[in-house]
Amino acid sequence: MSVADRVMELERENAQLNADLALLTADHAALKQQLDWFKRQLFGSKSEKRLDVDPAVQGNLLSALGVATPPPPKDEPKETITYQRRKKARDGAVNDTGLRFGADVPREIIAVKDPEIEAIPEDQRELIGEKVTYRLAQRPGSYVVLEYTRPVYKLLDHQTILTTPAPANVLDKSVVDVSFLAGMLIDKFCYHLPLYRQHQRLMQCGIQVSRSSLTTWAARGIDLLRPIVDAQCQHLLQGGVLAMDETPIKAGRKKKGKMHQAYFWPMYGDADEMVFHYASSRAHDHVHRLLGDFSGTLLSDGYEAYAAYARKKEGVTHAQCWSHCRRGFDKAQKSEPTASDEALALIGALYRHEEIIRDRQLEGDRKLAYRAQHSEPVVRAFWSWCDNQCHRPDLLPSSPLSKALNYAMTRQASLQVFLSDPEVPIDTNHLERGLRVIPTGKKNWLFCWTEIGADRVAVIQSLLVTCKLQGVDPYTYLVDVLQRISEHPASQVIDLTPRVWKTKFSQNPMRSDLALAGQ
Repeated sequence: MSVADRVMELERENAQLNADLALLTADHAALKQQLDWFKRQLFGSKSEKRLDVDPAVQGNLLSALGVATPPPPKDEPKETITYQRRKKARDGAVNDTGLRFGADVPREIIAVKDPEIEAIPEDQRELIGEKVTYRLAQRPGSYVVLEYTRPVYKLLDHQTILTTPAPANVLDKSVVDVSFLAGMLIDKFCYHLPLYRQHQRLMQCGIQVSRSSLTTWAARGIDLLRPIVDAQCQHLLQGGVLAMDETPIKAGRKKKGKMHQAYFWPMYGDADEMVFHYASSRAHDHVHRLLGDFSGTLLSDGYEAYAAYARKKEGVTHAQCWSHCRRGFDKAQKSEPTASDEALALIGALYRHEEIIRDRQLEGDRKLAYRAQHSEPVVRAFWSWCDNQCHRPDLLPSSPLSKALNYAMTRQASLQVFLSDPEVPIDTNHLERGLRVIPTGKKNWLFCWTEIGADRVAVIQSLLVTCKLQGVDPYTYLVDVLQRISEHPASQVIDLTPRVWKTKFSQNPMRSDLALAGQ
């Protein structure tokens, strides 16, 4: 081999080694970024608020990008007033530790006496008052057994026996009162206390029931509520704006030692109602099945199933979430701090304008006009910034910033829908707050043993989450509705949804026998 051929071969090998080194360096950077992200998920802060950003710095970034800085939060003028007044008697009590309670809180009065003082003859002492000390105490979870006494009569003329019938019960041929049934559902699905722990608490209180009985009672109670959720879902699909998402759940056995990966599909309507649906997978077909002939604006994250549904359905506008768009740039902060700060500053300006809209309580045309005047220039500046970043020669396609830019640019039309419709939120954060009960519950009950059980979780959580959104006490609601549903006309089942129930029945709800006996 000649010297020239040897030199050419070495140059080829060197070029190949340089290419391999560049590829390995890119892979190493990507893996390091993923590792940093996983560490943050395990040990770091989960909040997406940028608490460490100086407003002056953010304002400088926006000014450099040609965007007007949103006004800071309004600082109301303050004045100092000094005066004297008589001390008012408080409702309840307050001590130095900050304990506060109302007049309806039960108290146990304990008289404390000092034997040495009591030993002093009464003619040598005079009671001139008393001092009161408050301490917060707790009783273990308590249960009550209702004992119904029903007289039995014998008619002498006819020699027949008459017995007063037992009071009607929510669950036929069951030994549980509606107060227990509602409390059991609230403990499991609001406070995420699994049934086996509730069973242990019953045993500690001296009450012996089968653990499977608790499961049966819960299932029968939830099945009674299913028509209400169906009516709520129909009303939700009639709205103009609908937010939708999906969250994983382990339900049913796939094989020995392995659970099946399924999904809850929550939907949030424009009347502050939520409905959960259970599905065995994350397939696109579930979106078409659940939404049916919905017409309006569908707000979602970047999952392609929602965009595919909107493309196939006339009358459906697809809007997407700026919060999900923002997360990509947040992930790229370590590798591209300058560019990420610029993107986050622009998106942060959009959220600042939404905060001003809420503070000023703007609705309809006024809200739309404000967005057109203030938010739309920010959005235009953001797309211009993205376009400039995409033309950077040093930006690798595998970098986190490239992925964030690609996510945003391919969803440009959907991310701008909120500018033309005042009813469309800027993100799906309201939906994610509502579905939080599912991941919180999974930390306690871990999985659903059957798919039927997962479907029942969707039913009860649809009502309990909506109760929270509507400001309805879930225990009072369940005690009333579980008794009322058997006598309420099926054609008017919409009246029993939390949204309507709070206006029609919340002022005078049906109460349990236990509550009535305590009057």
